[in-house]
Amino acid sequence: MNKKTCKILSAIFFQLGILSILLSIGTWWFIAGDDVDQSAHAERFGIFVGLWAPTLLILSSRFDRFADNARELPGAHPELHEEQGNDQV
Repeated sequence: MNKKTCKILSAIFFQLGILSILLSIGTWWFIAGDDVDQSAHAERFGIFVGLWAPTLLILSSRFDRFADNARELPGAHPELHEEQGNDQV
């Protein structure tokens, strides 16, 4: 995987992690009703959605680290290697 792809995935997972936190709060706030059972369901569902956030944020961090250590693999992008070869001639 190249550096650009890792950075893009890192940004996407970070945004999804933040969105998960907001969805968790929104789910708890808007689904909760006057009924005790409905309120309990809203709390549980909000917690469930909120549990996604740490996983998504950890994935974001890991892809960011991968981007720091990423190298272009030989032959992975032949069109880039051809352009570099033409510039040197």
